[in-house]
Amino acid sequence: MKLSQLASQLKAEHVGEADISGVASVTSAKSGDLVYAADEKHLAGALSSQAAAVIAGEFAREAAAKKPRLIANNPKLAFARAAKILQSGSQKPVGINPTAIVVPEAKLGKDVFVGPLCVVAGGTIGDGTHIGARTTIAPDVVMGKNCKIHANVTVRSGTTLGNNVEVQSGTVLGSDGFGYVRDDETGRYEKFPQVGRLEIGDDVEIGANVTIDRGALDATVIGRGVKIDNMVHVGHNVTIGENVVIAAQTGISGSVVIERDVIIAGQVGIADHVRIEEGVILGAQCGVPSNKVIRGKGVVFWGTPARPIREYLKELATLARLAKKK
Repeated sequence: MKLSQLASQLKAEHVGEADISGVASVTSAKSGDLVYAADEKHLAGALSSQAAAVIAGEFAREAAAKKPRLIANNPKLAFARAAKILQSGSQKPVGINPTAIVVPEAKLGKDVFVGPLCVVAGGTIGDGTHIGARTTIAPDVVMGKNCKIHANVTVRSGTTLGNNVEVQSGTVLGSDGFGYVRDDETGRYEKFPQVGRLEIGDDVEIGANVTIDRGALDATVIGRGVKIDNMVHVGHNVTIGENVVIAAQTGISGSVVIERDVIIAGQVGIADHVRIEEGVILGAQCGVPSNKVIRGKGVVFWGTPARPIREYLKELATLARLAKKK
């Protein structure tokens, strides 16, 4: 793609012209690649690289180097969007691999790809969706357009995926929740019905080896634009609002509500019936006890039980002083 064409799609300005075929880091760039400089201190390295062009901010407009460049308000964001544009232009496989099993009642849209050894046992798959090797799609699954399901994913019955959803390998969507009722007379536990649904919105990305349980009787809901890292568990009846980001190894218990724009760092543990209000930031290894409400848009919480980081640091400082006196 011409740099000028890319600039037009990104709504950015361009200085000079070049043919762009891919993206790379500054150190690994070669002819035809596009790199970016997030700030002025990284500009010299980007301009001296072997890349065909550089995405940078306003600080690069008057640079003396002759290398072509795009001028964007947020170079890193523009670079990410450029990578997506360039990737979308590559040839995508379509059709059903001869080793896949697709039952006659399954409804496949246009330009769908079903990879080797897949099982599609029913449901509806939207136009342009890619199903990776050894993936299993159960009956009563509805999958939107242009989804990308990587190898070895399991999608259970009652799961709905919106458009442009990406799911990495090893993930299980719509499994039974962890719900049991104790018989006080015998001390044994009996399983509570797990017959609800899992609803995943548009533009959601789910990492590798993630498990998201369907609702017990109603629905587990993952809102539009949610990004979930590897090895995250989401329990039954959880509701996650739009544009929430969840880092690796986080565990979310049943009936939790996480409002929009929340950021959850790695290894956070959230007990049942918790509400995390809009814009909260939970730091790594936070613990939130049952039935708590965490509120404070833009406030960083830390520790177990989770509290505002300023409060947490004051407590640590107090403990340090007490230890020193002792």
